[in-house]
Amino acid sequence: MPDFALLDSVSEIPREEWNALVGDESPFVEWEWLASLEEAGCVGERTGWTPRPLVVREGGRLIAACPLYVKANSEGEFVFDWGWADAAQRSGITYYPKLLVGAPFSPVTGARFLTAKGEDRAAWLPRFARALAELCEGNELSSVHVNFLRDDERDALERAGFLVRAGFQYHWRNRGFASFDDYLASLTSKRRNQAKRERRELAEQGVAIEALSGDALTPELAREMFRIYLATISNNPWGRQYLNQRLFTLLRERWAHRLCFMRARVGDDLVAGTINVQKGAALYGRYWGALRPMRHLHFNTCYYAGIEHCIRRGLACFEPGAGGEYKQLRGFDATATYSAHFIADARLRDAIARFLEAERRKVAGAIDWYAEHSANRDGPVIPD
Repeated sequence: MPDFALLDSVSEIPREEWNALVGDESPFVEWEWLASLEEAGCVGERTGWTPRPLVVREGGRLIAACPLYVKANSEGEFVFDWGWADAAQRSGITYYPKLLVGAPFSPVTGARFLTAKGEDRAAWLPRFARALAELCEGNELSSVHVNFLRDDERDALERAGFLVRAGFQYHWRNRGFASFDDYLASLTSKRRNQAKRERRELAEQGVAIEALSGDALTPELAREMFRIYLATISNNPWGRQYLNQRLFTLLRERWAHRLCFMRARVGDDLVAGTINVQKGAALYGRYWGALRPMRHLHFNTCYYAGIEHCIRRGLACFEPGAGGEYKQLRGFDATATYSAHFIADARLRDAIARFLEAERRKVAGAIDWYAEHSANRDGPVIPD
């Protein structure tokens, strides 16, 4: 019989065993990302992210798992439920701690329930739903949240009584471009001219951008990446430092094959950069920072350099992270994202259900509007 167990960390599980479950799924549920966050102290009880991975073994073999956390706050989730927490408090309901299934600090859609090859994934999804609901109610917790999940997971959890929440991000799709000029030609004339001007004016300021990954990522570059990460946090009042230098050191040692650092320099001077992750046919933009204010530096370093990299490497999709309507103006189209939520208290559940129904209509309307006003001359690409 399968045996469910809660562990104290992902790092308790051998890397190869956990990653065998991940396979081709999101890089942000790979052992290297999750275990490095633990080892660096970016997740843990002190940060409000207590790891409690839920694993299933049969005959000693790991056959299923999910990255589960006990959350003492709602920081670093990118599915904002602070309003729910306030409503719970006003109703005398203790909202924290809660349970979260997801990848810390990573608003990237991907599998949240991992199963071994040969296992019936469709059968495991309702089992995980029941196990999570029982953990929630058995420990008198307020809720379970499963963020940025796949469509099959969303549907299975909704059938199990979870509430579905919709959002959207801006994603770029490669239309089989052979060159950056092909991408430019695919834009409407207004957006094409805008992109050309932004590229030209940055080049006139002497900025050169290069993509560095794999063996090219030296210890010095790991320090540069952390410096870039801190730059945005220190320059914005909403900035939160979730990561530290130790994490970037560990990622360079363990995960360099996934990292892609877009480094912008004037001569030998670092002026900006973006930290991206790549796996399969996708590039994921995660962190940006600038050390010098320069016109058009952001758009070129974060978006045009990533698009150019995708075209050179034949990558199909570029997901540059949460937020930013300005992405839509550069050919990134609105794409739906989903989360699922089990709310233990019936009063709070009913109120949230009404809110989510209205929010889903609003999100669907926004996605339709952006599709009609796409910067892509032929309209958005509908993902498979």
